[in-house]
Amino acid sequence: MISTTRGSLLARVALTLTCLVCAALLPAAAAGAAEGISTYTHESLQQFEKQLAAKQIAAVTINKRVRSLRTTLKDGTHVLARYGRKEEPKIAAALAAKGVPVEVLKPAQAAKEVPKKAHKLRYIAGGILIVVLLVVGAVLYVDRKRKRDRD
Repeated sequence: MISTTRGSLLARVALTLTCLVCAALLPAAAAGAAEGISTYTHESLQQFEKQLAAKQIAAVTINKRVRSLRTTLKDGTHVLARYGRKEEPKIAAALAAKGVPVEVLKPAQAAKEVPKKAHKLRYIAGGILIVVLLVVGAVLYVDRKRKRDRD
């Protein structure tokens, strides 16, 4: 008797489902990557103060809500530094003394930059996992039923 060289139905269905799940998650990953148009390099407050003393800073945007300083340097790079509680007036005064243009975000704009929780993606991934398990279970059930009917 000649045996077939085709893969089992279960293996083909599992491979197809895996490809579909990856294809479904691809737009979400691309959207997450496209959110931050300009990338900021994180640095410490001490590095920020050194750059301020060396007059390398072109402009600063202060977000009081998350206590961050989005800095544009004179060479065109963007840097993000975080400051501690109640340090904003001291930093703003130091920037004004050096003649650096400062923009303080309004509360509505600052609230947009607060990191959102990732609960939504967790629920989507859980739903996809349940669907995959149901489909694999159905395929196994049909496969066993077909083998039982054949024998």
